[in-house]
Amino acid sequence: MKRKFLLLIIVFGLFLPFAKGQVSKSNDAEKINGLFAGIPFTRFVQQIESSTSFRFYFSQNETADLQVNISAKENTLEQVLGGIFDNTEFKFVIDENKRVFITKEKPLNLTLPESFFKPILSENDLDSAQRLADVERTYSRNKLYVIGTSSSNKEAFLKGKVTGLETGNPVFGAVVFEKVNFTRAITNENGEFQIRLPVGRHSLFIQNLGGFVEQRQISLQGDGILDISIEENVISLSEVVVNSEKMANISRPEMGVQKLNIETMKRLPAVLGEVDIIRSILTLPGVQTVGEASVGFNVRGGAADQNLILFNHSTIYNPSHLFGIFSAFNPDVVESVDLYKAGIPTKYGGRLSSVLDVNAKYGNEEKIKVSGGIGLLTGRLTVEGPIGENTTFIVGGRATYSDWLLNVLEENTDFQNGRASFYDFNFNIAHKINPKNTIRLNSYLSSDDFSFDRDTLFQYQNQNVNLSWLHYFNEKMEMELVLGRDEYKYSIEGRENPPNSFDLGFDLRQDFVKANFVYEYDDRHKLNFGVHSIRYELNPGYLSPVGSESVVIGETVNTERALETSIHIGDDFDINDRISLNYGARYVFYQFLGPNTQRLYEPGQPISSSTLIGEKTFGRGETISTNHGPEFRISGRYILNNISSIKAGYNTSRQFIHLMTNNAAIAPTDTWKLSDPNILPQWGNQISVGYYRNLRIDKYEFSVETYHRSMQNLVDFRSGATLILNNAIEQQVLRTEGRAYGAEILLKKNTGKLNGWISYTYSRSLLRTAEDETAEKINDGNWYPNNFDQPHNAGLVGNYELSKRFSASLNANYSTGRPITLPVAKFDYGGSERVYFSDRNAYRIPDYFRVDLSFNIEGNHKIRKLAHSSWSVGVYNLLGRRNPYSVYYTPVNGILQGYQLSIFANPIPFITYNFRI
Repeated sequence: MKRKFLLLIIVFGLFLPFAKGQVSKSNDAEKINGLFAGIPFTRFVQQIESSTSFRFYFSQNETADLQVNISAKENTLEQVLGGIFDNTEFKFVIDENKRVFITKEKPLNLTLPESFFKPILSENDLDSAQRLADVERTYSRNKLYVIGTSSSNKEAFLKGKVTGLETGNPVFGAVVFEKVNFTRAITNENGEFQIRLPVGRHSLFIQNLGGFVEQRQISLQGDGILDISIEENVISLSEVVVNSEKMANISRPEMGVQKLNIETMKRLPAVLGEVDIIRSILTLPGVQTVGEASVGFNVRGGAADQNLILFNHSTIYNPSHLFGIFSAFNPDVVESVDLYKAGIPTKYGGRLSSVLDVNAKYGNEEKIKVSGGIGLLTGRLTVEGPIGENTTFIVGGRATYSDWLLNVLEENTDFQNGRASFYDFNFNIAHKINPKNTIRLNSYLSSDDFSFDRDTLFQYQNQNVNLSWLHYFNEKMEMELVLGRDEYKYSIEGRENPPNSFDLGFDLRQDFVKANFVYEYDDRHKLNFGVHSIRYELNPGYLSPVGSESVVIGETVNTERALETSIHIGDDFDINDRISLNYGARYVFYQFLGPNTQRLYEPGQPISSSTLIGEKTFGRGETISTNHGPEFRISGRYILNNISSIKAGYNTSRQFIHLMTNNAAIAPTDTWKLSDPNILPQWGNQISVGYYRNLRIDKYEFSVETYHRSMQNLVDFRSGATLILNNAIEQQVLRTEGRAYGAEILLKKNTGKLNGWISYTYSRSLLRTAEDETAEKINDGNWYPNNFDQPHNAGLVGNYELSKRFSASLNANYSTGRPITLPVAKFDYGGSERVYFSDRNAYRIPDYFRVDLSFNIEGNHKIRKLAHSSWSVGVYNLLGRRNPYSVYYTPVNGILQGYQLSIFANPIPFITYNFRI
């Protein structure tokens, strides 16, 4: 009997190599069942992995001679392996992710000592901090992350969120890239990404445009989630930088989009050592300014008021301090900056030229941090950190404490012997109610006071506040709802002479609500849709006497109100790995509302006081006029190969608010005007084409973009127009057409000790009085240069890392002089001498050229110290060139004399101390 049973076992064992063990799952753990007799260990592993969620890691050479002879019934894997390896030199260990590691002689230790990431370092070892960071990065990069559970699917979705390691804030615009299959994803505003990959082993690279570089090793078994924290200024393999930068430059479907990280901006030389957002974007192709100490900027031939400037959803109407010397944004509060010159997303509207979206921080999630800086003219202080477990905040302030700068400007200017001061204040707080709901409060206040003499004081302010609610419906859909108010106002006070004492002012207020939705339909379609509404209330100006002795006659311009509502929808459509589209539309409704009195003019006649035929009064809430229409946005990308692509785009836009100024730049005393029956909304379209390529094994990034814009219903003014306190300002306006065209070339080096970029822009911006305009024709109705038309603009930005602590930065800029109108002759008329002026903008001021140099000195790398400090030292206008801001003529003793005004006529040294606790 025993011999028959033994023979049965031997015969059965011969067939076991072709049989699988059975596994049953209990509620608590996976159990092993089956008879495994006479099979190789590798075959045993295959059977277990195919029917359980365990994954084995071992050397096949070491286990080549190992045979498995064991029977299991409701046993754990630990019990089964213990029986297999009994009386052998093999050891095993199973971690919490059901990964089985098999080694010889000694088991793998999965736990690290507490001091592993905290080695004892000498305070005098300057490289200790760097070595510690290298250890942590190496561990994260080489650790294998097993994602998902096994299935029969050949592909799987990997989702996740990319955050900053130090701040914990979401990283927007980071590229998650897998190079073998040429697959990529880009994080959204909340740092989220989704990428579809073949099941198996992959190396993921994560690159943020501002300098974040990271790598993760994954084993993708099925759909799953991987959250990634990336560190700033990581020194990585050139291969990582190359592939990530390549994806950012070549594969984005949008064109005309520039992104700057605050770390990049900190390396640029700036006036008096202050990091400046506006001056940073002026180093990019297609962005120009009319001169130093000017407010605003011009994008692709557009006026300064045609740029929508957003600061965490709020609109900033005057983005500068101190006549344009400083931007209105505290650099310590800013996270990143996105400039859209073309390919503007459908959720943005209301301006013709560009969108500058400034993203602020919400505070560090780990601990309280303090940072700031002290310069020759300004000081700043920022505090950020957590409040409890789910709330973070950041509060920052900046102010001036000296008027010495005005005394070093060129002699005989109105700025000399003046006084000026400003401050700004930010407070942002974010509270995470639960994983699906977050609320955020954003607030901003800025104020400027300045005077050129004792008699007159100028003031202007920005005041912004909004509350947002971010809600995740599910893994595919999310919503952001924002409610807020934006205010801008200025005032001029004259108090020195009592009979002429006065107050002159202007204010603008807008209340808004924005609801934006994102829906990931599938792996190829990502929908964006929503509704925006803005209610404007604008006081165009008032003049009032001050004091009983004042003889000034008070005057007030009628308050204007309007409602602008838009709906939008867009789709990011990946047709295949080479072709991607970004397309959508907006539809805008605009209503000019009462109470107001509307002036009526003879149809078909020039708008003037002589053609005024009456007035019509409208009550509160009544609709005076209505405008509406669609806006279309489409851009696409075609990848030629792994190193180059072409892109094209077309977009239309409408603008319902106009800046009333005959200056080339925004001035604090400029007023704004809403569209009404006599001043129509501006309309424009733009078509652009670009080519993008990476050179020298992706060390260099090259792009060239061309564009053409046409614009209608622009606002230009009659000669000698009166724009302040004018109740009939439409009588000073000429309806104008515009066109702009040009090319932008950028060569950028992203890696190495020497990095930076060279840019060149050819841009023309021309105007012409509309053909159906019945009033006067400027320059006989011919095309003439806009006030800010500067055909040639070239820039060089270079950074050289001398060591880990010392770096040097150089910024050089050249541009064609802007147009002006000059007196060209004089003649006698009626017994008096008169001056004859040229056609409008027929001449130009001299060309502009400036070189700036700065040195950045980082503090030592000691671990134990009160604060991390750095110094910024340099010279603005290193060559001392007297670049003209304007040329003007003034009669002196009956003779017309010409003068050239230069703002920064001498080299200006600066030194700034920065600290971070």
